Amino acid sequence: MKIITRFPRAVREVEHCWIPLSDGTRLAARLWLPEDAESNPVPAILELIPYRKRDFYRPVDETIHPYFAGHGYACVRVDIRGSGESEGVLRDEYLKQEQDDALEILRWIAAQPWCTGSIGMMGISWGGFNSLQVAARRPPELKAIITVCSTDDRYADDVHYMGGCLLLDNLAWAAQMFVRNARPPDPDLVGERWRAMWLERLENTVPFIETWLRHQRRDDYWKHGSVCESYADITCAVYAIGGWADGYVNAVPRLLAGLTCPRKGLVGPWAHDYGHTGRPGPQIGFLQEALRWWDQWLKGRDTGIMDEPMYRVWMQESVPPRPYYAERPGRWVAEASWPSSNIVPRRFTLNPGRLDGEAAPEARLTLSSPQTAGRNYRRWCPYGVGPEMPGDQREDDGCSLVFDSAPLTERTEILGAPAVTLDLMADRPHAMIAVRLCDVAPDGASALVTYGLLNLTHRDSHEFPTPLVPGRRYRVRVPLGDIAHAFPAGHRLRIAVSTSYWPIAWPSPAPVRLTVFTGTSQLDLPVRPPRSEDAELPAFGPAEGPPPLKRSIRRPVDYARRIVQDVATGETVVTVTKDGGAWHISDLDLDCDAFAVERASIQPDDPLSARYEVTATHRLGRGHWRVRTQTRSMLTATADTFRVELDLDAYEGDTRVFCKSWALTIPRDNL
Repeated sequence: MKIITRFPRAVREVEHCWIPLSDGTRLAARLWLPEDAESNPVPAILELIPYRKRDFYRPVDETIHPYFAGHGYACVRVDIRGSGESEGVLRDEYLKQEQDDALEILRWIAAQPWCTGSIGMMGISWGGFNSLQVAARRPPELKAIITVCSTDDRYADDVHYMGGCLLLDNLAWAAQMFVRNARPPDPDLVGERWRAMWLERLENTVPFIETWLRHQRRDDYWKHGSVCESYADITCAVYAIGGWADGYVNAVPRLLAGLTCPRKGLVGPWAHDYGHTGRPGPQIGFLQEALRWWDQWLKGRDTGIMDEPMYRVWMQESVPPRPYYAERPGRWVAEASWPSSNIVPRRFTLNPGRLDGEAAPEARLTLSSPQTAGRNYRRWCPYGVGPEMPGDQREDDGCSLVFDSAPLTERTEILGAPAVTLDLMADRPHAMIAVRLCDVAPDGASALVTYGLLNLTHRDSHEFPTPLVPGRRYRVRVPLGDIAHAFPAGHRLRIAVSTSYWPIAWPSPAPVRLTVFTGTSQLDLPVRPPRSEDAELPAFGPAEGPPPLKRSIRRPVDYARRIVQDVATGETVVTVTKDGGAWHISDLDLDCDAFAVERASIQPDDPLSARYEVTATHRLGRGHWRVRTQTRSMLTATADTFRVELDLDAYEGDTRVFCKSWALTIPRDNL
């Protein structure tokens, strides 16, 4: 990335200020302002997230906000109520209270002498979510948003559930927020109140996993904050951005199709990251692109950005399956609108072992996958930091019903969401299926392109699931994730269907025998013929940004994934080590340290042996002030209930100042 040290306007930084709310709570903010903003007011950009502006998220903030400030914007980075130095307690994600606070923040910003009153919101993940949610409240100050790696549907397309199946990331994310929410504010900013604020947080800690696990169907809890419930509520301009390697990419085309406000969509090859820093590459000049958006909608300048195609994506070339890619080869393509009439649906019939253009006589194929099917998985939400991507799928293909096309006679590019329709029956009232689309090379290597899950009790509704009648035939549709992928000539398409997908999704209560009827089951593929106009697209600028945070690395970031199978018992254990590293911020004389381990284990013939444990430790320190929070989160299940065990410990120096344990039993709801 090109480092930019000189900007059109000199920047003044305000390390900490308070934003007062009407209920007496104060939220902590960090500001970057053009030095002359009070005499020459500028539009503002708000980012409202719980990831601590002072320390752990500071390296990310430094790659974004000084850049926009240097180009004539007031950047306001606020810690959500109960996080960082902000007062109060954080009790869940995306609460109405959070939106209400945002509306007050926007009014406060607009009233400052350095602001013109025109404001944008942006953020990745949490900040992308609440940008959409606040936009749906239509505050008059909010003129435009940039939402990155977010979703419009909190139930169907978030870290919690997929196709009505419980994602293991539901606990993994809850465990991350568990340890993060337990961290104290910095005494340098809040003074001697820091300990009282810390104890208030600890004593009022709410394990998010309990709430998320008590809502196993798409009820009002999930509808809140899901802007897909009423796209018409959003009237300000929306730029939705994602990456094919991320878990949230499906929302981008849905927003383009559902919104009627001015909108654009961009999907690159990246994981859960911004386009100027994301992996796999190539990176782009995301900040320059964002600046064009802000200038268009916050300053009223015609930058030409709205004259360009609505939807622009990275068409990925086929690559050998590997757990990590530094780069994904491909090219940029674009559609003037979405959905696009340029997409040509192509249907294949699932015949025994084959994907054909014509249907063969109906046949029955049966399968009962081992519970370990799926262990060569792609992490639901990769961050581009290590071996998070799927390996060769042949082992998992061997645990599945497989349907292969003939070798392709010509290159075939797809853009959109493939879908598989299956005629099937099961021998149990509760069952799930995983459907994968793979790119099979002439040497047999099987690379995952995209996948989908479906809890078969949710076949008709995520809101009103109903058990299967064993032995009854059903017709179900399984949408796969949106993707842009080019299959070379000579490669084969493969559809693989399994009855388990561990450790992505929690297994059904009992082993399931599935019958698939071929000759009537189908794959629908969104084929996009190459277009000469793609070669004329304006190039993105190179990735650039302000100087990175000055810090000394004490322990580098490391991500490791290990799969161990006990030959004697068959137990498979997947261990993911997520070492966030340790570093010292010299300007603040502050030490930061983050470390977590996830361990998922299961027996091949016993879904009730499933066990998922996450341990995490965060440390902060300066001089004699040293604090540590550590958590343990464990999920197991019986045929009828989920069982959650949680432990939280907090230390000041070597003295434990707080400890609490939870033991939760939550009924399984058609899951």
